[in-house]
Amino acid sequence: MNQIILQASTSGGGMSMIIMLVAFIAVMYFLMIRPQQKRQKQEKKFLTELQKGQWVVTIGGIHGRLVEINETTALIDTKAGQITFERSAISRDLTMARYGNKEVK
Repeated sequence: MNQIILQASTSGGGMSMIIMLVAFIAVMYFLMIRPQQKRQKQEKKFLTELQKGQWVVTIGGIHGRLVEINETTALIDTKAGQITFERSAISRDLTMARYGNKEVK
């Protein structure tokens, strides 16, 4: 009789293990995977909406104004001259920080 009760409780433990695994995967998705996907989506949108005249910073820390934007590259005018960068190397927009709400031409 005791052996039957022990077997019944052991088989129920397998089910709780599966529930714990599913819960762990759900937590990992909502804490790690979903925010990363959201960041990637925002970055892709930022890179596709780049326009000439925007002040930007590259991932290397170079500040400049966009002069020309191609499919994969961007020409940035810095105080030292013009430099060509990969479009994906642009990390953020400084136009609003530099000019506030004024329209830049």
